[in-house]
Amino acid sequence: MKFADVEDHMKKAVEATQRSFNTIRTGRANSSLLDKIVVEYYGAPTPLKQLANISTPDASTIQIQPYDRSSLSIIEKAISLSDIGLTPNNDGAIIRLNIPPLTSDRRKELVKLAAKYAEEGKVSVRNIRRDGVDAVKKQEKAKEVSEDEAKDLQDKIQKLTDKYSAEVEKVLAEKEKDIMTV
Repeated sequence: MKFADVEDHMKKAVEATQRSFNTIRTGRANSSLLDKIVVEYYGAPTPLKQLANISTPDASTIQIQPYDRSSLSIIEKAISLSDIGLTPNNDGAIIRLNIPPLTSDRRKELVKLAAKYAEEGKVSVRNIRRDGVDAVKKQEKAKEVSEDEAKDLQDKIQKLTDKYSAEVEKVLAEKEKDIMTV
């Protein structure tokens, strides 16, 4: 594993954590709340965003307009069974999700969920560090790099780990602020 690969993998881990944060609802409507919803469409699991146009006409409503009207009921069922905690309203052509204001207890639960996602992101970054350090040690053992070069590479990998862990913390702080803002 090259040093550039280690950095690239760590960036991707932070991006994945950011995507996880986007699925946590704040007090505003956001179409990314529906990113993880998969609908059983003609026997195949299909992401909701491939079956419908998803928009946010105002700050408290998500509007889902299926490309195929016959899929309305299965989309409604998939949303009901998901863990987003919203009740779909089907008017025969469009499904609307009203985003209620969050209670303080629900906000605290969402902050805990965000912290869990952040911890998963940091664990991922640390796993990448471990893989990078193991690769450097193998190169040192195979005499591909000197002892000093190996030590330098390990220090650089640790600095990257610190940098990307701090970035996950920063993204978490922003998400917590976003959740707690009434």
